[in-house]
Amino acid sequence: MNAVGLIFTNIHDNNIPDLTRYRTIASVPYGGRYRLIDFILSSMVNSDITKIGIITHNNYQSLLDHLGTGKDWDLARREGGIKILPPYITSFENAASAKYYASRLEALMGAVNFISRCNEDYIIMSDCDLICNIDLQKVLEYHIEKGADITFVTNTQDRASIAEKEKYTVIETDDDGRVLDFTEQRTPDNKARIYTNIMVMKRTYLLNIIENSIAHGYNSFLHDIIMKTVKEADYRVYNYDGWYARIGSMEDYFMCSMKLLDNETRKELFEQKNHPILTKVRNSVPTRYCDGSFVTNSVVADGCVIEGRVENSIIFRGVHIGKGTVVKNSILFQDTYVCGDVSLNCVITDKNVVIKDGRALSGHENMPFYIGKNITV
Repeated sequence: MNAVGLIFTNIHDNNIPDLTRYRTIASVPYGGRYRLIDFILSSMVNSDITKIGIITHNNYQSLLDHLGTGKDWDLARREGGIKILPPYITSFENAASAKYYASRLEALMGAVNFISRCNEDYIIMSDCDLICNIDLQKVLEYHIEKGADITFVTNTQDRASIAEKEKYTVIETDDDGRVLDFTEQRTPDNKARIYTNIMVMKRTYLLNIIENSIAHGYNSFLHDIIMKTVKEADYRVYNYDGWYARIGSMEDYFMCSMKLLDNETRKELFEQKNHPILTKVRNSVPTRYCDGSFVTNSVVADGCVIEGRVENSIIFRGVHIGKGTVVKNSILFQDTYVCGDVSLNCVITDKNVVIKDGRALSGHENMPFYIGKNITV
C-alpha cells in the first residue's frame, strides 16, 4: 500500500483522566488483553501499511512497553516499521518557557521531519479513542477514485446510540459524498455521520497545510484549516458501516467494554477475515477454574485463578478472584487480586489492585466505581 500511517496517542487523554493518569489513551487496556491503539494499528497493518509514525506527548512509558520493537504487528523491519515521534517543543529560546504541543496541528508541526522524509504518496492519520476494525485499503481506493483533497471517515449513528454529554463532529455531505459543512454537536438529531478522526490525503498536501499554518500562526487543524476551506476544497466522506465506538468518557469506556459480551459485537471486531486484531503476545498459563467457581457471560483472559463467581464481566490477565467472591458487571485490569467473600458490582480496577476480604463495592453503569493503579482497598 502506497501510504504511511500516523497515529496520535495523547489527543484525547483528558476524556478519561483517571485511566490516563499513568498512561496515554492509546495504551488504555480494553477487552481483556488489548490496548486501544491495537485497533487502529492492526487496521493499518492489515491494510499493508508498513511504516507508521506514533506521535507521543507524555506518560508514554506504558505505550513503549506495549509496542516494543513492533514484532507482534510484523513491524520490526529494516525499512519502515514503527517510528516513535517524541514530543515537540514549541519554544526553544528559553527552556523554562518551553511547552509541549497543545493541538493536533502543533503535533503535526513537530512531526514534519518524519512526514517530509517519507516516500509514500499518501498519509492516513488517526486518533486512538476509537474501536473498530476497518479496511483502510478501501478508504484509500475511494480517496484516489474521487480525486479528493482529503477524505474523512465517518460512521452513521443515531441519537440513541451516543452519550449526550459528549461533543461530536458531524459532517454534512451532498449525494455524491462531498463535504458541505462541519458542525460540533452534543446530541445530533436522528441519524448523523459522526467523524471518526480518521482521514486520508496526499502527503504533499499535508506538508503544504503545515507550512501554511506555521506562516499564519494557526493552531487548530479543524477550525483554522478544514472549516475555513470547506467551500473551496474538495473534501469527501467515506462512511464506514462496521462496528464502531468512541471512548469519550469513563461511562463510554465502561459501556463499550460491556458490549464485548455480545456475540455479534465480538464477531464484527475480532472475526473479520484476514483482519485480525493484533496485540502484544504474553505467554501465560491457561486460566484455572477451581471447584465451586462459576462464570457466565464474561470475557476471561489467560493466567487467571477463579475461585468465586463471575457474571457479565471483563477479566484481564493474571487476575485472582477468591472463594466466596461475587463479581458482576465489572472490569478487572491485569493482576488484580480479589480476596474472599468480596462483592463487586459495576467496578473498574486498574492494574495491581488488591481488594481485601469481605469488601462490598458498587457503582452504576452510568458512573462505575473506579479503583486506581496499585491501590489496596
